Amino acid sequence: MNGLIGKKIGMTSIFDASGKNIACTVIEAQPNVVTQVKTNETDGYDAVQLGYGEAKVKNTTNALKGHFEKAGTTPKQKAVEFRSYPLDKKLGEEVLLTEIFSEGDKVSATGTSKGKGFQGVVKRHNFNGVGQATHGQHNRLRAPGSVGASAWPSRVFKGLRMAGRMGNEKVKTKNLKIVKLLPEMNLILIQGSVPGHKGSFVIIEK
Repeated sequence: MNGLIGKKIGMTSIFDASGKNIACTVIEAQPNVVTQVKTNETDGYDAVQLGYGEAKVKNTTNALKGHFEKAGTTPKQKAVEFRSYPLDKKLGEEVLLTEIFSEGDKVSATGTSKGKGFQGVVKRHNFNGVGQATHGQHNRLRAPGSVGASAWPSRVFKGLRMAGRMGNEKVKTKNLKIVKLLPEMNLILIQGSVPGHKGSFVIIEK
C-alpha cells in the first residue's frame, strides 16, 4: 500500500469545470522522510516507515533519537509504517506527494475522530427517545428506554447500545477523490470530509 502522512488543515470549496461547488478537505502533506526500511530477510515482511513533522529534541526519548539518527534525519512528530511500499526508497530519502498521488485518484484517509466525551443514546446512536411528553412521561424525551433484561436472561447483553464515551477512535474513510494537488504548497484537496480535528495527523493511502 502506498501513501503519505499528512496534517488536516481545514475545509474549503472549489468550483469544477461545470461550475459545481465542491466541498474539500485540505491536507498538508510535507515531504515524508524514510526513517526505516524493513525487508523479508531481516524482519519477515517488507515495509517502509515514513516520518512526518519536526519534533523537539528535548521532548524525544533517547531510543527515538537513535532511531532517527540512524536514518540521518531529525526527530519526527509522527512515524507510520506502510507494507509493501512500491517506491524504492533508502534511509533518509524524501517522498513527495507528486510521486504518490495525482488528481482524480481514489484514496482512503485514516485519522482519529473528534472526541465528544460521555454522550447519551440520542447523540451517540441516533435514538428518538421514549416518546411524547404526555401520558405520564416526565423528562423521558432523551431517555434510552428498557435495556431488555428480565427474569431471563437476568443480565444485559454485551454490545447493547447505551450511553458512553463517543469519538476519539481510529476511523478510516474510503473512496475519497483527490480533486486538486498544489505541490508548490504541499497541499492535497480531497472531496468530502476526512476524520479528525484541525491539526490532526491523517494517513492518506492510495
